[in-house]
Amino acid sequence: MKVKDVMSERVRVCGFNTNLATAAAIMWEGDCGMLPVITDDGTVEGIITDRDIAIAVGTRNQCANEIIAGEVMTGHVWGCKADDDIHTALKLMRKEKVRRLPVVNDEAKLAGILSLNDVVTHAKPADAHKPVDLTYDDVMKTFKAICEHCHAEDMELEQPTIASMTATT
Repeated sequence: MKVKDVMSERVRVCGFNTNLATAAAIMWEGDCGMLPVITDDGTVEGIITDRDIAIAVGTRNQCANEIIAGEVMTGHVWGCKADDDIHTALKLMRKEKVRRLPVVNDEAKLAGILSLNDVVTHAKPADAHKPVDLTYDDVMKTFKAICEHCHAEDMELEQPTIASMTATT
């Protein structure tokens, strides 16, 4: 099974200068949690998720319409091609802990999105009598790998103490 057999071709997108209020509206209307950030020629330059929007608005002293996608997008994007084997794409999702992969053509232009939702809806139970290209087990292994958290000591985050949370200035 190829990525093109599973991916969504109708993709909502935004540009680098799209404000977060507009990006959120595009996600709401498109029932999606991620937008590829594309250039005028359709090249993917980043991605922005609903989580990126929520955290940016929650941590900055600015309204969503004052922050642009390019300020908070993830610039390093993992992707795949439509003719890639679905298991190769799932392996990449597991390794990089991503739920969605932009699908690009040979010119690096956006051709679609492969989401975990797409994968789930195409999976079938394993069958001892005939081969199945994409099984529930494939989905669960991928989802489990994506959901596994890094150890706190590996994340290099400063953990707040009770004193710092209750301190008054």
